[in-house]
Amino acid sequence: MDGDPAIETAGLTRVYRKRWRGGEIRAVDSVTLTVARGTSFGLLGPNGAGKTTFVKMLLGIVRPTAGSAKLLGMDCRRPEARLSVGYLPENHRLPSYWTGAGLLDFAGALSGMDPRSRQRRIAELLELVGLSEWADVRLARYSKGMLQRLGLAQALMHGPALLLLDEPTDGVDPVGRQQIRGILRELEQRGVTVFLNSHLLSEVELSCREVAIMHRGRIVLAGRVKDLTAGQGYRMTAAQVSERLFDELRRRAATAAMQDGLAEFLFPSREELNRAVDLVRAHGGWLESVNRTTSTLEEVFMRTVRSEAAGQN
Repeated sequence: MDGDPAIETAGLTRVYRKRWRGGEIRAVDSVTLTVARGTSFGLLGPNGAGKTTFVKMLLGIVRPTAGSAKLLGMDCRRPEARLSVGYLPENHRLPSYWTGAGLLDFAGALSGMDPRSRQRRIAELLELVGLSEWADVRLARYSKGMLQRLGLAQALMHGPALLLLDEPTDGVDPVGRQQIRGILRELEQRGVTVFLNSHLLSEVELSCREVAIMHRGRIVLAGRVKDLTAGQGYRMTAAQVSERLFDELRRRAATAAMQDGLAEFLFPSREELNRAVDLVRAHGGWLESVNRTTSTLEEVFMRTVRSEAAGQN
């Protein structure tokens, strides 16, 4: 089963019946999705898009109305399919009377780890998440960010092959977020599949190789982050551009502007850019910069959601 995807769904659907006035809500609507092993994958969507319901179906917490799902090649409804899965839910609640080490020991025991292995793993994970000095401190004294890092540690306790994280950096300060990104990157390098839900799109852009955007229960866009954010044009800035040269370039460019002696142009293709570079050099101008335009993941997300919303109204 090592060659099977980490997550594979086909037509996965969850319908909730309305108790009043009849009708139904399709929380997840025929989602077909494949996540390869050893990659970092982000599931994005506005509140109510169906992300959490989708994950709960993968974990057997919610039964699908239709369709199927597999984890690491096994039907997700089988308990053994979840033996190699680590999970960190959003807004998790940990008993405040436990210590950090005590919680991890309990999590390891639930996973069937022997006492000696648990103690060794506890020390490794507390160091990994920067909580070694807090091992014997009760959770009541932990900050929200510390509890989030401890929650990540408990999800890793049994060395899972697939890690499901719901808002893993919620409440974590910038230093802590950077630390968690480093941990997730290291896990990916070790072959662990990381699947996360997050509203912090900048974090997803930095942490994930692939993403899917969910809207009203459906996957409306999916692909590699670098492909989705790649621009469709090239921006060139030049100095010592004469009025005649500026007019010539403006006719070729999608946009053109002159400010403080610098001319800036946006060209729709590499061919047009190369012609413009040749013209600038031939007329004694100076190239200041040439860049491919890009979009942030947040811009891609907003365009996609707005387009879907407009199409459904």
